[in-house]
Amino acid sequence: MAFFQTLFDWYMANLNYFTIALLMLIESTFLPLPSEVVIPFAAYKAGQGELNVFIVVLTGTIGALTGSLINYTLAYYLGRPLVYKFAESKLGKMCLLSKEKVIHAEEYFIRNGKTSTFIGRLVPGIRHLISIPAGLAKMSLRDFMTFTFIGAGIWNIILAIIGYYLYAVREQIFPYIGHILLGGGVIFVIYLIIKARKNGKKS
Repeated sequence: MAFFQTLFDWYMANLNYFTIALLMLIESTFLPLPSEVVIPFAAYKAGQGELNVFIVVLTGTIGALTGSLINYTLAYYLGRPLVYKFAESKLGKMCLLSKEKVIHAEEYFIRNGKTSTFIGRLVPGIRHLISIPAGLAKMSLRDFMTFTFIGAGIWNIILAIIGYYLYAVREQIFPYIGHILLGGGVIFVIYLIIKARKNGKKS
């Protein structure tokens, strides 16, 4: 546990506007890094006065938009066959991708149209993949950026409120909030490792 505590302290110490944008960029690609382990922690740090919560949301949203543009561009130019081939590859499975997940994102996009890039940013399991069907459908870049920025912004605001609130009530309700956050992070990392190994064995 001491190792994870040290790792957590290092993570918090290095959580700044640049790393927030970078991590959110990664979160919005096909790599398995959820925004739930970025924005709430950054907002908690903002509650301590080390960051500005509004800039946290802004940089996180810019990072999310940039990552989404990477997915959008790759799908736009590579096309459906290569996207599905990557999703079924060993590397794709290590990134927790699958053909079924991409199909699910495409079906969601077809049902909801271009606004799905806004709504989808608020839906777990769809959020980081919705830019792929948008690219495959060659959605207007202006519309894609607009809807993605707004959707990602709203989601980041929600997460920031949670993190900021947890800091505000840390003494009254959560005297061990640091340990709770640390434990949640450790459990999630273990889950990703197990999931990646299972997907690797299936390929």
